[in-house]
Amino acid sequence: MKISAFDIRPGNILEYEKGLWRVLKTDFVKPGKGGAFMQVEMKNIETGTKTNQRFRSEEKMEKAVVEPRTMQFLYADTSGYVFMDNQSFEQMTLSEDLLEGQTGYLLPNTEIQVNLHNDRPIGVELPPVVVLEVVEAEPSIKGQTATSSYKPARVETGITVMVPPFVNAGEKIRVNTSDGSYVDRA
Repeated sequence: MKISAFDIRPGNILEYEKGLWRVLKTDFVKPGKGGAFMQVEMKNIETGTKTNQRFRSEEKMEKAVVEPRTMQFLYADTSGYVFMDNQSFEQMTLSEDLLEGQTGYLLPNTEIQVNLHNDRPIGVELPPVVVLEVVEAEPSIKGQTATSSYKPARVETGITVMVPPFVNAGEKIRVNTSDGSYVDRA
């Protein structure tokens, strides 16, 4: 399936230069001169090599034909991350490098879409927003309401999210899974 370069999102799987590539980061760039383009950081699924590519606005990319399957994340152990198929109840273990950058948004018993290419797992697609509990956050200083500065807060999965000063430990927040940014309180 052909998609426009501007429709490329982190987590997408692209067929590029005779290989399957997982999109890690995307950045829309509109320079002062010339046409706009999409800067894409990708990782080859088979070899693990990374590359940065620029795709012009008129370019069309081939999105890999993947079979999405809804699975439930159960737990993580030394062998990897264990998922259970919701239809067949079979368990599948995915390695941490296959889930690169997405493990900080996984909570047990969360439904996730696992993508399969020829019955082989090639990645997961997270929901756009997840609810996480703040475990550790610096206390807010009284009278600092006029500043729009953000402070770091550690959430239950171990990642750090920049949050507004009014967010404290013990609160639940919504986090954008594509860029790891704070959305609002839950």
